[in-house]
Amino acid sequence: MTSIREKFEIPGKMRTWSLALISIGLIALVIGLVTKGFSADEQEQAHFWGTLMYNTIFWTMVCNAAMFFICVITLAMGGWEQSIRRVSEAISTMVPIFGSITFLVLIYVVVGHKHNIYHWLDTAAVDKDPILLGKKGFLNPTFFVIWTTLIIGLWSLLGWRMRQLSRETDAPMDQATGKNFILRGTVRAAMFIVWFALTVGSTAPWLWLMSIDPHWYSTMYSWYTFASTFVSGLSLIALWVIYLKNKGYLELTNQEHLQDMGKFMFAFSIFWTYLWFSQYMLIWYANMPEETVYFKHRVQGVYKGIFFLNLIINFLCPLLILMKRAAKRNYTLMTFMGVLIIFGHWLDFYQMVMGSLSKEKVTLGWLDFGILSFFVGMMIFFVGRSLASKPLITKYHPFLKESVIHEV
Repeated sequence: MTSIREKFEIPGKMRTWSLALISIGLIALVIGLVTKGFSADEQEQAHFWGTLMYNTIFWTMVCNAAMFFICVITLAMGGWEQSIRRVSEAISTMVPIFGSITFLVLIYVVVGHKHNIYHWLDTAAVDKDPILLGKKGFLNPTFFVIWTTLIIGLWSLLGWRMRQLSRETDAPMDQATGKNFILRGTVRAAMFIVWFALTVGSTAPWLWLMSIDPHWYSTMYSWYTFASTFVSGLSLIALWVIYLKNKGYLELTNQEHLQDMGKFMFAFSIFWTYLWFSQYMLIWYANMPEETVYFKHRVQGVYKGIFFLNLIINFLCPLLILMKRAAKRNYTLMTFMGVLIIFGHWLDFYQMVMGSLSKEKVTLGWLDFGILSFFVGMMIFFVGRSLASKPLITKYHPFLKESVIHEV
């Protein structure tokens, strides 16, 4: 492996672009905080804090999906992913960073009693509302703060433990050490996935997002949120792999690996659509006011265009473009689809949050794209630093050979 470029060197242009995006985001953040966040108008406040909320939650969950991907492959005893594993690990290092921002934003909203965002914070309204009174056991500040702390804290801790274990593959190991390494990796991956299932599969989307509409609920909501962030996480991994390949790195990664990533992107785009249709169709068919209240102003109101554009971007485009084998091996098409899928699901999170906070007006504008620039810049800057901090290849991983000879 002496001819393989194991160390990533951060290009000057990458650093410049990331800092420029962060600067644009910080300017938008400060202007938004002054003009909207501290405004006396509650609707303006909801616009600012809602924009921060859907961006922080989306990017935290997308980066956490990278660690979920590693753990799933680990439990499946898959070896094909080893040549790109360090890319997924680098993306997952953003969970403590983005998670901390998410924590601060959510706790400020709850502790600051922003009942214009979370209606259940208004104790007087809760006491008069039978539905909210029935949910008071978990829709309360104490429960919210404790679970938010546990969710983000354990995501960060369990992900860190997986990355620390991965460092052992940078040194030679004998057969006995290799077996012990695989066993410990399996246990740690299982622990992460159990917590991931208990949070992403239930409490996190319920508390952070669905409780914005406390009178409405869907048993598919958490699965829907998972599918959205997981396919975005897969797309982000694919984008970084393509970037590194174009820069001459990841020599052990080939079109076979890229095709597998394309398969996952295609499959989970269809899975997301299945959940989208199932959730919408059941509520439409039942036509019960307490359920249709969520979709009515999105389908018939000012969000109609965004609502159906979301379906075109996140379903029709992956279906028509990624179905062919050749498309999944084409760097240009995969880059286009990666960016499109991430943007499409970011747009979906926008309508999920702002469609409830601003029902009469579409607020998508400079603040949304400014905050998006901040998170994209942060992701580029810190993922680049993580990639440069250790070898790009898990050189002595027992399953590395499977990745080298991988064919599909």
